[in-house]
Amino acid sequence: MLTVETRYAIDPETAKGMDTAALRKNFHAGALFAEGEIRLIYTHYDRLILGGVVPSGGELVLDSVEATGTASFLDRREMGILNIGETGKVSAGGESWDVQKGEILYLPMGSGPVSFSGPGRFYVTSAPAHRATKPVLVTPEMANRLELGSQAGINRRSLLQFIHPDIVDLNQLVMGYTIVHEGSAWNTMPAHTHDRRMEAYLYFDMDSEHRVFHMMGEGQETRHLVMAAEEAVISPPWSIHSGAGTSNYSFCWVMAGDNVDFTDMDMIAIGDMK
Repeated sequence: MLTVETRYAIDPETAKGMDTAALRKNFHAGALFAEGEIRLIYTHYDRLILGGVVPSGGELVLDSVEATGTASFLDRREMGILNIGETGKVSAGGESWDVQKGEILYLPMGSGPVSFSGPGRFYVTSAPAHRATKPVLVTPEMANRLELGSQAGINRRSLLQFIHPDIVDLNQLVMGYTIVHEGSAWNTMPAHTHDRRMEAYLYFDMDSEHRVFHMMGEGQETRHLVMAAEEAVISPPWSIHSGAGTSNYSFCWVMAGDNVDFTDMDMIAIGDMK
């Protein structure tokens, strides 16, 4: 079963007047992972698509999606696939990969239908592409690993870059995840924006009773969303994207836009935030 929801772009002035329900309707992405289903959200922020695929021991095939306007999903797109569950299989372009938890598979433009099978729990992201490259299964050992923050700042974390120009011959999709260490809460502080790229966060690897308070909005006009495990946030280019949890957790970040420069950030000092 395939379902596709469309989310339209919201400007910062409109977002200022939104209540909790309106913020969640436009920026919160819940219920992405359903047994035996493919659930996608097509956003008008750099045409990023994100969603969940849960084959539940069977097989699910992602091929024709009306929203893309192409015969097959990857005719003009590239894709990143993170497995947050047990080892599952992904097949495309005549190749198959056993994708373990914590690994990310990159599929290039022109890969054809994508088949998901086994007990895997797959988080799928996709952005428009202009050229075909090669598929790559990136393991945590292959990823660029950055150790950030401090225990004193309650933000000690390990950032792993998977779909990154140093590792993958990509178009515009940049993807990885960050592991917040036990005893830490903040994932990104000081906060920043990057007007040239949008971003999305998927929160995972935390118990069902815990939550992350995700900060969004302009630096001087902040709002928040309360996030449960396996829920995502669509973050516009004008918005900060930061948060603190009631326990440690992990989050997958994906970006699309004008460049693939990970350090292209407009920093906002903590003292300047409101």
